[in-house]
Amino acid sequence: MKRLLRLLIILSLTFSPSHFLTSCTQDAYEKGEGKYSLMRADFVEAHANGQKEIDRITTDDGDQFAITKTFTTKWVTTADSTYRCILYYNKVEEGSGKFTAEPLSIGLVPCPKITPISELNKEMKTDPVKFESAWLSKTGKYLNLSLYLMTGTADDEDATQTLHVVQDTIMTNTDATRTCFLRLYHDQGGIPEYYSSQVYASILTSQIDADSVRISINSYKGEVTKFFSLR
Repeated sequence: MKRLLRLLIILSLTFSPSHFLTSCTQDAYEKGEGKYSLMRADFVEAHANGQKEIDRITTDDGDQFAITKTFTTKWVTTADSTYRCILYYNKVEEGSGKFTAEPLSIGLVPCPKITPISELNKEMKTDPVKFESAWLSKTGKYLNLSLYLMTGTADDEDATQTLHVVQDTIMTNTDATRTCFLRLYHDQGGIPEYYSSQVYASILTSQIDADSVRISINSYKGEVTKFFSLR
């Protein structure tokens, strides 16, 4: 499978270059009708068992699959826990309409905590990003973002890019419903803008005490605003 360059998002959402995807089986797949030609890619909750091995997943559509062969990776540090990931896998039919997941590559996806603007202890930064998409998972549990950050090698080894999700306000509408207004915080942090690298984030909607959410993102093409109904 073609390896994709990603940026590893530390849970504080400070960015540093890294190999984001971990190969579970092999890095190349056969084209055409070969074994890996029907590969899927899904955002999932991956469960780690008592041995810190990924043994099952739940997709954003709510489907649950056991893993054909358990595996681990360096960021699985806690037994009996769940991790938010993007998983490349083959959906394998086991008979009687049951399926399992044969993992190929997996990457950690951060779930940023929403920060109220009143608690942001620094100047609000909205340096531009390349916006690809924003969507609500079918289960309604996550608001997912796909972005591209411009990056490169800085002379200052301590230079980092930083992202946060900031809550501006919650507004009560005329029909008594409530809308939460979010903004993407992005500090380029002195990182050169030589090439783009894709990053993902999943916002837990359980953090949003409202019936709907509006998120604004400053892109190189201007401000992008997306609206989602939560209830």
